[in-house]
Order: sequence, then structure tokens, then C-alpha cells
Amino acid sequence: MQTTAPGAAGPTRGVPATGLDVVVTGTSSDAHTWNLIYLELLLTEWGHRVTNLGACVPEELVVTRALAQSPDLVVVSSVNGHGAADGLRLIARIRAEPRFAALPVVIGGKLGTAEETTRAWLPRLRAAGFAEVFEESAGTAPFRRYLDTLTAGVCR
Repeated sequence: MQTTAPGAAGPTRGVPATGLDVVVTGTSSDAHTWNLIYLELLLTEWGHRVTNLGACVPEELVVTRALAQSPDLVVVSSVNGHGAADGLRLIARIRAEPRFAALPVVIGGKLGTAEETTRAWLPRLRAAGFAEVFEESAGTAPFRRYLDTLTAGVCR
């Protein structure tokens, strides 16, 4: 499933033109889509342009789309509890591309199958190259604060 947020072709009334170009994607093993649609709607409401790659996205497709699109941010979401393992493979592939050395890539959702597993994955995911890791229990406030740090320097 690939969609572009409504109004992505041009500025939407009430939405600043300084928003980010964001790629939202699920992981290769996660077939859930409601989380991706929610993120797309949330990011669009916050003034960003979104390309939603959908669920069960192979790592190579994420890299290919990012190379073609040159987004400001990649958001990886997981619901199935395998987000950390899938995320490590994905971030390794993304960071293998020299153009993406500084590309902000974040991951969030259900990263492990048990609470203690999720906490154990956080440092590994950050060390592997994710700019930020969001735990599902924290809600959207930390994600919004992170986005605000990115948009402070964006001028289009």
C-alpha cells in the first residue's frame, strides 16, 4: 500500500510550507496498517508531507524510495513486537548508503514481545543508527517534541 497524504501536492490551507517530507513505513515482517495510517494522519495534521509505504516493506524498497525522494525524515513503526529485530536490519541497510549518513530515521511502537525486552532494545537501536526510539507507552508527545527540533531548521 502506498499513499500520499491529502494535500501533499501543494500547501494545505492552514499548514505551514516549512513542514518536513516524511516517509512512513512498517517493517518487513509487520502486516499491521492502522498504525501507519494513524501516523500519516497525525503527521499531515502537524503540517508535514507524508509518503506512506505501507506494511511488510522490504528493506531494499525503503532505501530505493528514500533515494528517489530524499526525505527529511523516515519514520518506522511496528505493532507486531518484532520491530527491534526488523529495525536493526533496516537501519543497517539505510546507513550503508553514504547519502543517508545524517538522515534522521526514527522507530517506535511495539519493539519487543515483552516490556523488559523493549527496554533492552533501546540502546542497541540508538547505537545502530536510529536518531530516536519511541516506546509505545510514551504516547505521541515525545515524537512531537522530536519533530519540533527537526522543523526548527527547515526552510523551504
